[in-house]
Amino acid sequence: MRLRLFLSFVLLLGFTLSARAQNWPAFRGQNASGIAEGKPTPVKWDAEKNVNIAWKVEIPGLAHSSPVVWEDKVFVTTAVSSDPKSVFRSGLYGDVDSAEDVSKHSWRVYCFDKKTGKILWQQVAYEGVPRTKRHIKSTFANPTPATDGKYLVAFFGSEGLYCYDLKGKLKWKQDLGVLDAGWFFDPDYQWGMASSPIIYKNLVIVQCDIQKDSFIAAYDLKSGKQVWKTSREEIPSWGTPTVVEGKTRAELVTNATKAVRAYDPLTGKELWKLVGNPEVTATTPVAANDLIYICNSYRPNQPIYAIKQGVASGDISLKDGKNSNDFVAWSVQRGGSYMPTPLVYGDYLYVCANHGVLTAWNAKTGERVWQNRLADKGGAFSASPVAADGKIYLSSEDGEVQVVRAGAKYELLSTNPMGEVMMATPAISDGMIFIRGQHHLFAVAENAGAKETAAKQP
Repeated sequence: MRLRLFLSFVLLLGFTLSARAQNWPAFRGQNASGIAEGKPTPVKWDAEKNVNIAWKVEIPGLAHSSPVVWEDKVFVTTAVSSDPKSVFRSGLYGDVDSAEDVSKHSWRVYCFDKKTGKILWQQVAYEGVPRTKRHIKSTFANPTPATDGKYLVAFFGSEGLYCYDLKGKLKWKQDLGVLDAGWFFDPDYQWGMASSPIIYKNLVIVQCDIQKDSFIAAYDLKSGKQVWKTSREEIPSWGTPTVVEGKTRAELVTNATKAVRAYDPLTGKELWKLVGNPEVTATTPVAANDLIYICNSYRPNQPIYAIKQGVASGDISLKDGKNSNDFVAWSVQRGGSYMPTPLVYGDYLYVCANHGVLTAWNAKTGERVWQNRLADKGGAFSASPVAADGKIYLSSEDGEVQVVRAGAKYELLSTNPMGEVMMATPAISDGMIFIRGQHHLFAVAENAGAKETAAKQP
């Protein structure tokens, strides 16, 4: 009897600890919402002076993938070139050039202890010469990994899809072929993949919009076997899909050039589409208020669409210059974002432009509430905004994190130097903010003193 009670207590304690852990399991957290509520988060820190930095760890290679968090573990990916001169070029510019680094690379997955930054394990997923080139602002490790607490999935584009358990053991891998995503006007310019994998129920889903034979596909999470694959009449795009679980059904929503599309996530059957996007799309759909928000910004238009959840079917495109219909609650043709995925937090939709202008919209009506430049000196923003504790965090390529109070008026709370370029979107868990810079992964926390480690070469 005592043994039974003891075992029951242990199970209950384990469940309670697990329930208390604030996980950030994929790109922009749960369902790409970008929100982690329930714990106070820092307002001010300084990575250069080690103020409120719990730890930082040096990560070799180049990567724009974001960290993900499950309970006491933080996961990141990277691609390490054998060419010591391998770099990417940040900033606001419009070059279409591919990087010339075609040296041998090592694609890696790292697992760190959430509290200390200690390396728990590292694995080399693939080694070899890249099968395509990348954009000069890109890397060979752009997609963010995803986890359900039992498995971790890492996607390296043409170098494959990999699944590990959380102790680092490889469970399966899939070669998806050469995935050539680049400039659609001239295929000689190769830019690389960026869409991140997502996990839904027992499926790993990847969106692969490429120069030829684009597709979206689902693989069994336990075995890696293909469950379904749906062809897409698309040119290259770089956004991550989102599963929106509404009141009546689940919709797998994708953002791309020729159309925004939704599918049944269990079968891959197309449910609806909306035409009207610009030529380049890179943002991820987000859902709130029974609406699905799509933002884009590239010549000639900058649309924002708010699509009603669970009711659309067929072609729901807007006609005759209208900004709404039976399935689109509201829309505007100027105001969308190019790289940063928008954020819905409270009553507002926050959209950050690449040049650092932040706009708040009434999320239900589409009315513009305020607009403000984040920094007087300007700057470039590729990372997506995230939010917690009534605050919005915006990471710039120039090495600063702006903290803005969420609400009906613009209020800049702090500007926090990180000391290096930032392209990846931060993760938030249990009051800690995990920020990936060009060279380091930082853990930001109140009243913390920095501990620095380095990821060892395998």
